[in-house]
Amino acid sequence: MVAINSAIEVDVTGQVCADSIGAKMYSGVGGQMDFIRGASLSDGGKAIIALPSITKRGESRIVPYLKQGAGVVSTRAHVQYIITENGIANLYGKTLKQRVTEMVKIAHPTHQESVERAYFDMLR
Repeated sequence: MVAINSAIEVDVTGQVCADSIGAKMYSGVGGQMDFIRGASLSDGGKAIIALPSITKRGESRIVPYLKQGAGVVSTRAHVQYIITENGIANLYGKTLKQRVTEMVKIAHPTHQESVERAYFDMLR
């Protein structure tokens, strides 16, 4: 099974927010959880989240951490691939540090350094 869904934002560890902008609800969850979980558990399945790397305002949609109040619709444990126009991040079986490296590569080039720096600054 291959499931392709979208998101509002994805943090560098692979947590997917697809229904809210911070605490403000934007849309319903729909079937994303079911399809992502089904694909990740099926033999040879692919659980994919595809989104543009930036908003219309130029804000990064690959973020160091989700906005305060944002809901995690799909967990980092279930998502295998995140795709933007800048490439594919394969998160399956990766450590958190490896996930950050993969996700920074697919962020918009003008945001890559700041996204990576903000995540590691948060850990200090």
